Amino acid sequence: MKKLILSLCCALVAFTAMAESRTDKLLRELRDPKSDYVFVIAHRADWRNFPENSLEAIESAIKMGVDIVELDVHRTADGELVICHDKTINRTTNGKGAIKELTLDSIRNCRLRAGHNAVTRYKMPTLEEALDLCNGRVLINLDKAVNYYDQIMDMLVARKMADQVIMKSSKSPAAMKEFFSHHKQNMLYMPIVNYNTKSWGTHEQLFNDYLATDLPFIAYEMCWDGSLKGEAKVFKKVVKSGKRLWINTLWGKLCGGKENGYDDDAAVGNEDKIYGKILSYGTSMIQTDRPAMLIKYLESKGRHTLK
Repeated sequence: MKKLILSLCCALVAFTAMAESRTDKLLRELRDPKSDYVFVIAHRADWRNFPENSLEAIESAIKMGVDIVELDVHRTADGELVICHDKTINRTTNGKGAIKELTLDSIRNCRLRAGHNAVTRYKMPTLEEALDLCNGRVLINLDKAVNYYDQIMDMLVARKMADQVIMKSSKSPAAMKEFFSHHKQNMLYMPIVNYNTKSWGTHEQLFNDYLATDLPFIAYEMCWDGSLKGEAKVFKKVVKSGKRLWINTLWGKLCGGKENGYDDDAAVGNEDKIYGKILSYGTSMIQTDRPAMLIKYLESKGRHTLK
């Protein structure tokens, strides 16, 4: 009888492990204050090999092993949500016009552009298509989600994906509490704080308000351009608060300055110096334009092994 019970318990554990999706594992790491796992966020998915924000770029990023894909959303004239960074389709497709003035059908008649402006066979995806592709496989950072929140939440709730999507803003904690109070479920949230001479006058108070709030959120997205010294002390407060520190290595002005910043281009052939410095701040979420390079570096340091 004991052997039967033991066998059943082992089978249950095995079944639970099999049933756990990759996003379940990522969310467990995300919420674990003792985790040293570093999340890799692919900016506009894998735009180096496919058109940015395309389903093909998302699929490539997932297969590459990224943890979060960053996508941008806009609404068409007929109320559909599409994945595109710009307000117009001029740069990213072979068509022209503002998304809010175009129907989904007219946008889908256009083709996405890749590197060097080459027109591809790929079409601009809808948000629903992107969600279905990502569900259970990768987390999503949805930029501009605050603009279409109600419509997006309906899609997420229908797919049981509310906890798989991260939104962000620079609104105050009080404003976000009011914002979230209208929904039974909400996306994961992250405030954006700018540490530079231009913004810190107002963002210092924003930062202090978030340090003091009981509003649930997962991380601080911290952007600094090197115009103010002392960023290490500010970042230390983030880590001490128990929240994750999100740094963007996309270009210099977001992570230390245009000339001497700690961005992806500076990291090529210099990974330990550049990414090592970013990690020394206590960073545990990095948005990058070179996800493959960053993943390889983090794996070499034992910081990107999903349990």
